[in-house]
Amino acid sequence: MKEDILILAIESSCDETAASVVKNGRTVLSNVIFSQIALHTQYGGVVPEIASRKHIEKINQVISEALQQAGVTLAEIDAVAVTYGPGLVGALLVGVATAKALAFAAKKPLIGVHHIEGHICANYITNPELEPPFICLVVSGGHTHLVRVTDYGKYEILGRTRDDAAGEAYDKVARAIGLGYPGGPKIDKLAKEGNPKAIPFPRAHVADAPYDFSFSGLKSAVLNYLNSCEMKGEPVNPADVAASFQDAVVDVLVTRAIMAVKESGMNRFAIAGGVASNSAIRSAFTERCRQEGIVFYRPEPVFCTDNAAMIGSAAYYEYQNGVRHGWDLNAIPNLKLGER
Repeated sequence: MKEDILILAIESSCDETAASVVKNGRTVLSNVIFSQIALHTQYGGVVPEIASRKHIEKINQVISEALQQAGVTLAEIDAVAVTYGPGLVGALLVGVATAKALAFAAKKPLIGVHHIEGHICANYITNPELEPPFICLVVSGGHTHLVRVTDYGKYEILGRTRDDAAGEAYDKVARAIGLGYPGGPKIDKLAKEGNPKAIPFPRAHVADAPYDFSFSGLKSAVLNYLNSCEMKGEPVNPADVAASFQDAVVDVLVTRAIMAVKESGMNRFAIAGGVASNSAIRSAFTERCRQEGIVFYRPEPVFCTDNAAMIGSAAYYEYQNGVRHGWDLNAIPNLKLGER
């Protein structure tokens, strides 16, 4: 019986074209990412049509480079994995069509992977000792989920955002204070120069769902503050706005997540997603978990943002669970976690 399982994984759900070869779910042999950030910055955000066209231009090149860096051929791969949702439908379709073509031509199994499941599994790459069950907070541009990971491939959503995702709020606030796109890293950097207690921005609580999040009110409070200052002719300190906004986001994320961990009876907690690379969020969780005696896991920053290695990790456990997809696999832009 073959000891090592090699997965060729493809990720194209938004504006990164990525391919990776992953061995046994936790060892990354290659991780190639072509980012389109510079291309979309001039528009203030991702333009779906442009993203799709750039994926078409780059995807074969990125896959070839991933195989070359890993030192393997397509014939040596055990399965081809691809993100099939959620995400931008055009961008997803490029990856799905390419993965199907490769798997069909090479006579390899095809495995469709949920993008959020990939983010969660990024923790297995950085933390090879981590095993389910544990609680995971997924924070990205499109999602804010509190998830109980009961087993490999088995998830229970405890809470989610009722409106804006945390990353979406970061982008909108960054645009409002003139930082541009992408907002998350720019606010994180500027916030270090400001006073996080300068402006008392609100922390929203969802009465009937203690683990849910809401960031639209916070975003509106920031915009109202900026408008009020403009109307009164008062100066605005962008660093204080960034720091105070980020302090509110971090406070809500930490409070909800730690409550979920303690009430679950577990002592293992992980974060995932692009916003999980934020230095203030990582620092706050590190300190709070230390205080509460909770073991804290987080992926390296390169595995927080969109990448194919995390898809290869998730696909390995799907492969072991017998999951295979047919040639009718399609992109599902609003795919829910736990759906097949």
